[in-house]
Amino acid sequence: MAATARIADGPALRPDDSAPTPKVSQKVTARGPWRTGLLLASPAIAVLALLFIAPLFMLVYNSFRTQAGDPTLQNYTRFLGDSFYRDVLWHTLWIGALTTLGCLVVGYPFAVYLRGRSPRARNYLSLVLLSPLLISMVTRAYGWLVLLGPKGPIADGFHAVGLDAPKMLYNDTAVVVGMVHVMLAYMVLPLMGSLDRIDPALTPAAKGLGASGWTCFWRITVPLSLPGMLAGSLIVFSLTVSSFVTPAILGGPTVKLMPYFVYTEATSNLNWPYAAAIGFVLIVVTTILTAVYARLLRGRGGKEVFA
Repeated sequence: MAATARIADGPALRPDDSAPTPKVSQKVTARGPWRTGLLLASPAIAVLALLFIAPLFMLVYNSFRTQAGDPTLQNYTRFLGDSFYRDVLWHTLWIGALTTLGCLVVGYPFAVYLRGRSPRARNYLSLVLLSPLLISMVTRAYGWLVLLGPKGPIADGFHAVGLDAPKMLYNDTAVVVGMVHVMLAYMVLPLMGSLDRIDPALTPAAKGLGASGWTCFWRITVPLSLPGMLAGSLIVFSLTVSSFVTPAILGGPTVKLMPYFVYTEATSNLNWPYAAAIGFVLIVVTTILTAVYARLLRGRGGKEVFA
């Protein structure tokens, strides 16, 4: 009994601390998820390599060739040495910037409005926002062709009040209006994602400390939604400068952007190497501009986009 009492009163039995503790191999645990992830991503990687990387490689390769297949830099020297093509490049970037600005001006208030609506109202309004994407680009462009035409309803409205209708077709304005209609959803969706991540308690707390509604909007909502602005702007700008159908229909013979000349050189002139050079220049310039834009906004809230 005494021995039993001493055992009961003594310290609890535990394994010998000096005994080596078995360790699970970190390599085994690390390789398993890595290999599984690679296996799951392999179909997407294969599609990306087949439909993007390989065509891009062929584009770059052909841009350094003559029509006979000989190596050359003539395609790039011809483009960079011709002021006409340089002006077309700047004009294309200008249309892209105006479209991005237009989508931001129209899309930001719409995204803020959606944030405060009920789930049912958001679903209906989101359907309205996305409905243009269910229609072909040609149909959308011809719809604007009718609306902005000299005998369209907008021109009839000017005539009804005794005014001459301004020229609304085959100019930069028509192209920007059509592109904003096409690209608006690509701006609103990232904005909605950023706005939904903002803590709803921040605005009431700021108002409780004496901040006005506008102060809360400019000091809280706008800075915290910068990642959505950045993502939407990059998407809209990149898609706009590479668009062909809408600018060709609404711009007519007076507005010619870079994709038009890529198409013309490849189909009408059958100069595939020069078309490849024009396309690659557009890709490089667009990539540089979007990288600079992202760099400028990264320190102002855009870092989340790349996290």
